[in-house]
Parts: sequence; C-alpha cells; structure tokens
Amino acid sequence: MESQNQPTQQSSKGTTFLRTCFNGLNALSGVGILSIPFALSKGGWLCLIILFLVALLCFYTGLLLKRCMDSDPLIKTYPDIGELAFGSKGRAMVSTFMYLELYLVAVEFLILEGDNLHKLFPNAYFHILGQKIGGKQAFVLLTALVILPTTWLRSLGLLAYISAGGVVASIILVCSVFWAGAFDRVGFNERGTLWNWSGLPTAISLYTFCYCGHAVFPTLCNSMKDRSQFPKVLLVCFVLSTISYGSTAILGYLMYGDNLTSQVTLNLPTRNISSKVAIYTTLINPITKYAIIVSPIATAIEDTFPFRNSRYISVLIRTVLVISTVFVALAIPFFGYVMAFIGAFLSISVSMLFPCLCYLKISKASRSFGAEMVMIMVILVMGSFVAVVGTYSSLRGIVNQAQPK
Repeated sequence: MESQNQPTQQSSKGTTFLRTCFNGLNALSGVGILSIPFALSKGGWLCLIILFLVALLCFYTGLLLKRCMDSDPLIKTYPDIGELAFGSKGRAMVSTFMYLELYLVAVEFLILEGDNLHKLFPNAYFHILGQKIGGKQAFVLLTALVILPTTWLRSLGLLAYISAGGVVASIILVCSVFWAGAFDRVGFNERGTLWNWSGLPTAISLYTFCYCGHAVFPTLCNSMKDRSQFPKVLLVCFVLSTISYGSTAILGYLMYGDNLTSQVTLNLPTRNISSKVAIYTTLINPITKYAIIVSPIATAIEDTFPFRNSRYISVLIRTVLVISTVFVALAIPFFGYVMAFIGAFLSISVSMLFPCLCYLKISKASRSFGAEMVMIMVILVMGSFVAVVGTYSSLRGIVNQAQPK
C-alpha cells in the first residue's frame, strides 16, 4: 500500500526487478507480522494450513490483476482496472475500499505506537493545556505530533530505500523474537491447541490483512522496466513474506501459547536487550511509513479542491487527516480486532473479490467453463462467506472490548 503514490515510469526508465521486489515485500510484510502469532493462537496449529492457502489465493488474484492490466496498456492503477471492468461505479467502489483500507492502517500505526511505548514507559504522562494525560493516549498524541511534519512532504522519491528499510526491520523483528525464546529464558515450551473453530474467523481475517498488498500491485507492475517479470516479482514476494509470517507465528505461539496478545512485542519482557530491539524496531516502522500511507488519500482529497496546487491547502488537508486518525485511534484502541476488521471487510474485498470480479468482466476467455472458472467461483463464494463472518466477529470483539468491565 505504501507505493500507491509512486510515480509511473516508462519501460526505459522503470524500476529494476530487485527494487520492485523490495517495494512488494514492504507492501506485504507490514505491521501484520506483529499479529500473526495472535492469529495462530486464535485458530490453533492446523490454522497454519489456512495461512498458506490464503497466501496461495492472494498470489493467484495478484496474477489476475496482471492479466487485467495486459488487456489495456492505459491501465496504471487499481481504480483504472475497476473502471475498465464496471465503469465509473467500479472506479468509485475500488477507490473507496482502497482509501478506507489505507486510512485504517494509518490508525493502526498510531494504536501500535501507543501500545508499545506504554509498555516501555508505563508511568509516563504529559501536561497538555493544563490537563494531565497519561497511558496509551498520551503516546498516541505524541506520535501524531512527531509524524505530522512528515505528512506535509509530497516527494516519495526515496520509496525503494524506505521499502528496503521496512524489509530489514521485519527480518530484525523475527530474529529478535527467536533470540528472546532461545537465549533469554522465555523458551519454546507452550503446546497450544490443535484447532479452534470459534477463533477461525479472526485468524483468517488477520491472515488476509497480511497479504493486502493488491492496492499497489498495478502501480508496481506499471513502474517496472520489464512488466513481463512481474509474476516472478509476485512469486518472490509471496514466498519470502510467507516464510517470514510462518516463522514468526510458530515462534510466538511456541513461546506464549494461548496467552499471546494482539501484538507479540507486548508479550516480550522489556528487561532483555532482544525484546527492546524488537520493540524499538516496531516503533520506527510506523513513523517511516505513516506519511506514505496517507499520501494517496491526501492527494485524492486535494484533487477535489479548486486550489489543488496550493501549499497551504495541502498542509491543512494533511493536518486534518492526521488529527482525524488520532481521534479514531483514541476511540477504538483495539489493535487486533481493528486489524481483523480491516482484513475481513476491506482486505478480502480488495485482495480476493475485486480481482476475480474484474477479471471475469474484462477477460472473455475466463467466462468459458473450466478449471479457472471453478477456481474463481470458489474464491468468490469462500471470500464472501469469510468476509461476512469475519466482519461480524471483529465488530463483536470491538464492542466487547469497548464495554466497561
């Protein structure tokens, strides 16, 4: 998602295979890695099979988007595919789901910062306008103040380097979690449960969130020097990210079992160096990614104003956008269930349902009955079912968490 605003480049000046892999990996290996052990604890050990199945299906739907792009050289972005398939209503639908997904991911970043900073400094508080503010709320506000100036910048020219940093951060996180279990006396002693039906909707929703990079796939494909290499880029990104997710899920579940919180870093003991490395790495990532996440939303809003090139209007819009995410983060500070809602309601639509529907509409060859048609129909039926059940389950979780205890 971070790459949605990347400038489109011609084939002679496009990005290399390696740089596109970095951007793709950064889109797939985001904050979802923190909740993947929690997802496994919700569904049980056999739920790992579903993780690999979700990865396979999302890889396939990524290929469907590539085929949609091949049908018209003018397609540059995901909304373009929606418009080609279903006209202006298709563009509006895809854009709405895309931007809402980006917006809620930005909210997740603030919740993430608040949770982890509060774990490091549980007794810290601040005085703002004569009011004493402490706990997670204080760190959400502080993070927003730090992030705000970065959102005023429009240039995303260093995107590939930021993406490389995000990939390295994910590797450091996995290594830190392993170190905490192997050498910091946490151990890998939890047995966990084999299968848990009641937690399955939440687990699948979180898994889908982890593979919600489809919003940027058309942009990444269009930016390459050789677009025919994009299926290989997808293969590399999905294989490496699945290894990363699977490793983190297994390590975290073996370490903490059913006691896992929504973020594995919140389980780690803060007295150990490895835990501090994991938490600080987790804290740096959202700060570097927040501006890139909200930039497409801000640009879309700016384009609706007559003074779209005004620097002051741009700063005002981006400031209001940050403030709004702060309010949402303070009102719904439930990281795991908010992520599950994004996965169920938005990510399944953007990553599974829309690619299949657009491909069926655009490609005449796909309409003939065969193995591919059966595959697409299975994805649509299963995806719709999981979307409904997962959305209900996550909203119920948010309501239960919000009720005073």
